[in-house]
This record gives sequence, structure tokens and C-alpha cells, in this order.
Amino acid sequence: MRIFVRLCRSFKAQYELYAGYNPSPLSLKRFTEFGTKSGSQDASFHFLQKELPVRLANIMKEISLLPDNLLHMPSVSLVMNWYEQSFRELIQFETASSPSEKTLNDFADMLCHIRNRHSNVVETMAQGILELKEAYGIESSTENRIQYFLDRFYMSRISIRMLINQHTLIFGSQLATHPRHIGCIDPNCNVKHVVEDAYENAKFLCEQYYLVAPDLHIECKNATDKVNGDVSIVYVPSHLYHMLFELFKNAMRATVEYFPKATEVPRLKVMICKGVEDLTIKLSDQGGGIPRSKLDLLFQYMYSTAPEPSRSDSISAPLAGYGYGLPLSRLYARYFQGDLVLSTVEGHGTDAHIYLKVLSDEANELLPVYNRTASKVYHSDTPINDWSSPQPWSPTNTPQRSYSTLAHHCTVR
Repeated sequence: MRIFVRLCRSFKAQYELYAGYNPSPLSLKRFTEFGTKSGSQDASFHFLQKELPVRLANIMKEISLLPDNLLHMPSVSLVMNWYEQSFRELIQFETASSPSEKTLNDFADMLCHIRNRHSNVVETMAQGILELKEAYGIESSTENRIQYFLDRFYMSRISIRMLINQHTLIFGSQLATHPRHIGCIDPNCNVKHVVEDAYENAKFLCEQYYLVAPDLHIECKNATDKVNGDVSIVYVPSHLYHMLFELFKNAMRATVEYFPKATEVPRLKVMICKGVEDLTIKLSDQGGGIPRSKLDLLFQYMYSTAPEPSRSDSISAPLAGYGYGLPLSRLYARYFQGDLVLSTVEGHGTDAHIYLKVLSDEANELLPVYNRTASKVYHSDTPINDWSSPQPWSPTNTPQRSYSTLAHHCTVR
């Protein structure tokens, strides 16, 4: 019993220690350089042995601030247990200053196990929100806090998976999906090819469900080189595909349902334009548009214009889910300083714009940080300025220790 208590105290102390540090954002350029020039398995190990616990501890702090009735939901408790287990496994490596080959291999294998453990986090957390809604209902103030939390929670998850994928693909036994890729990053990502891939897969689903699907017209412009043709940037193809696939599903469903008796529906149009700072992808449909009063609702979790599928059909629902598609897609866009914006003409159609950073050194991770300002949101009905809220972000006056300080602390103690 005493040993168990000491272990609990040790875990609590380590958890509080790591939660007190800011995560260290990386740029796409830093990711690619590390995978090709300056990186080594030892260096990656030393960075991740501290950085991953920091990112886990930061978001676990915010999970603990959720309303008690939500924390007691079975699915939310399961997610919290996953995070605690992963944190415990990671801190077992925190004192390995000169790791052996076996330690490095064990660390890479452990990262794969953590990634697999967390593979259903999005669905499980969504299930927890539904459990709360069915058991108690959700007030507007609670809904605002949950929206704030989910944006930060899912962004944290994206960043953690990015770090794990880079390490396991470059240094682990898992092979990259393409010989040109650096981990999961394509240094010459052909945007048109990703657009076509996402379109074809969405078209397949649409034709299965509606027996018809819009055609696609793509136009590419390279304003920097003054030539038209395929456009490429340094990016994560899977992230871009996720955004495009979701937008194509929405555009196809809206278009087909707006012309229910037509055997041929208006085509979708995609413009890809590479500028000096931003690469913009504009997807235009003629699906009737969206009233302005509902435009902001599209980025609210659990809001969907489609009927909610039954629990048994949640995996196979063809073109609509529980309303997480657009909010998650916007997070993927914002993760490397981009954005996803909708503009609509009610009665005609909708334009969706994806903005990505052209320069890889400007594409820095956008990470949630736990601090006093963030914690106030969970105890107040007053909106707080933050990167994940609709209001303009403003820096907090609460200082936090940097990751370099953490590295020093863990080295000298």
C-alpha cells in the first residue's frame, strides 16, 4: 500500500512538473531538415523524451478542468486513462541520457503502441459528449467551454501524432508511404494530385449513396513563377487530404440534394493558386449556399445539417457524420499557420478556401498551452481571448517556463 501511495505521489509530481512547461513548436522546415540533414535517432529521442510528456501533461490539465459530470462519462474517463497510461510509459525514459540501441528500439516501439492506443480518441471523446447530452443535457455555457476544450484537445492530438509519426517513420521499423517523403512530410507535395485523390474517393461514396456525383474542373495558377501548371509545396499530404475529402463530401451532398431530380448536376470547381505567402485552394459548388445565421454553426462540434446516424452506422455513414468534419479540418489547416474559411451565397452555392503557408519556415505548429488564462475559460462564462476562440488572440501575462529550462532541469537533477 505504501509503495502504491509513493508511486501515485511520484506520478502527480511528474505530471505537475511537465504541465508547468510550454510545448516547443516546430516548423515544417525544421521537421524536414531534421529528417534529412541535422537529425539523428539520438537527437530525436532526447527531444521527444521531454516534449511528448509536456504536450500530454498540458492537455491532461485541461481535461481535468472539464465539468465533473462530463469527466464521469465512461468514454471521457477512458480517454483520460489512455493519456495517463501514455504519460506513465513516456516518463520511464526521462532519465535515459545515453540510450543504448535497445532503449532506442524500445522507445520507437512504445511510440507505435501509444499511437495505436489513441487511434480512436476523436470518436471516443465525441461519444463522451453524446453521453453527457443524453444523460443531463448541455447548457449553452457548458457547450461554449466544451467547444473551447475540443478545439485545443484535438489540436494537441494532431501535434502529438505528428511528432510520433515523424520519429517512427524516419527511425523506426515502419516504412514511409513514399520514398520521397520525409516521415509523413512531402517536400514536393503536388497539390493537384491530392485534390484529385480526395475528389475521386468522395465521388465514389457520393455515387454509392445518391447514384450521381458532380464532375470536377481544376485550374492551377502559380503567381510566383508566372506560369500555370501543377503547384507543389512542403506539406503533409494526409493533412491536406483530410481537409479536401471533408469539403468534397459536403459540396457533393449539398449539390446533389439541391438538384434532387437532375440526372446531371453542376460541376465543382477548384482553383489552386500559389502566391508569395499563401497557397490558396478554393472549392466552389452550386449547392444552394448556407444562410449567414448558420455559417458559424458549421464549425461547432456536434452540429450537422444531416440527420445524425445511428450508433451502429457511425462507421459506415456515407456523406455525413456527427458534425466534427469541418471543425477538425479547420484545425488541420491552422496547425501549420493556415486556415479554412467558408463564404456563401444563399440560394446559389458556397466557396471553401484552404490557406496554407508557402514558406516552410513560416509554417510553425500552432499549439495550445495550459496556463491561468486558459484555465479561466473553464470556470467563467465570460469569453476569453485565445487562439482557439472566435475573438482575437492576445498573449497572456502569465509567464511559463520554456522547454529549454525543462531540459536543463531534467539534466541537472
